[in-house]
Amino acid sequence: MINTSLEIFGFRNHEHTRLEWGRSVNLLVGPNGAGKTNILDAIHYLCMSRSFVHPSDMYAIRKGHQGFMIKGRFEGKIRSQFEVGCAYKRGEGKSITVNDSPLERISDLIGMVPVISLAPDDKKLTAGGPVERRTFIDGMISQLSRTYLKDLVEYRRVVRQRNRILAEIKDPQMRAMQLEPWDHKLIETGSGIIKRRAEILERFAGYLADAYQQVASIRQQPSFIYQTIVGSPDELSPDELKEHYRGKLRDMEDREIDREQTLVGPHRDEIVFLLDELEVRKFGSQGQHRVFALALKLAQMDLYTEELEDLPILLLDDVFGDLDPAKTEIFLNVLLGHEAQTFITAANPDLLLEIVPIEGDENRVWQIENGKATLRNSG
Repeated sequence: MINTSLEIFGFRNHEHTRLEWGRSVNLLVGPNGAGKTNILDAIHYLCMSRSFVHPSDMYAIRKGHQGFMIKGRFEGKIRSQFEVGCAYKRGEGKSITVNDSPLERISDLIGMVPVISLAPDDKKLTAGGPVERRTFIDGMISQLSRTYLKDLVEYRRVVRQRNRILAEIKDPQMRAMQLEPWDHKLIETGSGIIKRRAEILERFAGYLADAYQQVASIRQQPSFIYQTIVGSPDELSPDELKEHYRGKLRDMEDREIDREQTLVGPHRDEIVFLLDELEVRKFGSQGQHRVFALALKLAQMDLYTEELEDLPILLLDDVFGDLDPAKTEIFLNVLLGHEAQTFITAANPDLLLEIVPIEGDENRVWQIENGKATLRNSG
């Protein structure tokens, strides 16, 4: 997938910015706070309908504006050429259009333009809590499978409804009657999510091992453990997994009533990352956390390359600032070996400009200053 052009209005510190992209590597250079990250975030909105910088759309509105508009043109194998638009206005919310036609559901955008983003905050993948890793896995699989995304959206709705019943209905008989149909939906959707996670993670393990060896200077073996309601969900049939789910719900019934929330299911899963069988979160050095996060995103790119008809777009936001020159060169050369279109921001681009060839029109360098963009090379 290629993003050929981007136009943004009233978005963060950009009043109106239009950019025409190279089909391979695009470097966005300039001082901190110039608006480089905001451009990558705009691309992310067109791929995932949301920011990778801040969870609230309101914070993306430029001061003095009532909303923002983002438009981008794309080329791919499934859709030869198409335009995606994302608009947000205070009091009206967000809308997504494809070729000027509104999408019925914003979630329909997910997977249309596969994207992988890597930013300094991604250290939370290995150093943060379980929710960070679940979010990564769910985002990765949702771009591969619309069925998974549909199940995930439905599962979250079911959990909210069960939590409301657990919190509001105190009569035991009435509560049990109200919970029964929601328990059935919880088990149906939840077991499907667990099964799909296990299947994808089994394949992902091989990609992660290969990616880590490409970027790490020390030979260590990366791995992970998927912790869910059953030890090995891939070894159970769908019916066996559902039965196990029902048993766990029965076992946790009293605690769920006491806590007034759903305590069993994939929303409580954990993925434990390991290096040579030691947990990275507890024992990893700062450098190991950084390299592991890089390897995760490279592995995701390799997985998408094999699974999807269109290559993903890769967004790298200031990821080289805390890497030494040797690792930076290794990582860049790995990226240049892929055909995926890549966007890279850097405050100090000297080393990047030495490695990434900017002759011709495939790779481009944009200078970003105070929310304005100027093309530094033009073929």
